[in-house]
Amino acid sequence: MTPALALLLGVMTAGVAAAQGLSDPTRPPGGQSESADAVGPGGPVLQSVMLSPSRKVAVISGEMVVLGGRYGAAKLVRLTETEAVLKNGADVTVLRLHPLVEKRAAGGAAVKSPTKTTK
Repeated sequence: MTPALALLLGVMTAGVAAAQGLSDPTRPPGGQSESADAVGPGGPVLQSVMLSPSRKVAVISGEMVVLGGRYGAAKLVRLTETEAVLKNGADVTVLRLHPLVEKRAAGGAAVKSPTKTTK
């Protein structure tokens, strides 16, 4: 093998090895994968919200639920750009699209409401 060919093979191999260390930029944050469709130990997860003048849909733990429709025994009673409200009898569950994000009032303390309330 000639020295030029050996050098070329070495450069090509190094490029492939370096590319293996790159992460997928389309992967959901927090290491979630497509297997996150199942309800985890924390309960249902709001994954997506689709709002249009003619249709309002939430994707909750991989299941599409229209406003007024049911997710298990609970009914989807309210839907905004960032949250879905499920009601099952007296139990009200608020699912947030970004549950770890805290809103702060300008110059004030964090504003965070409970995830589940019972009336």
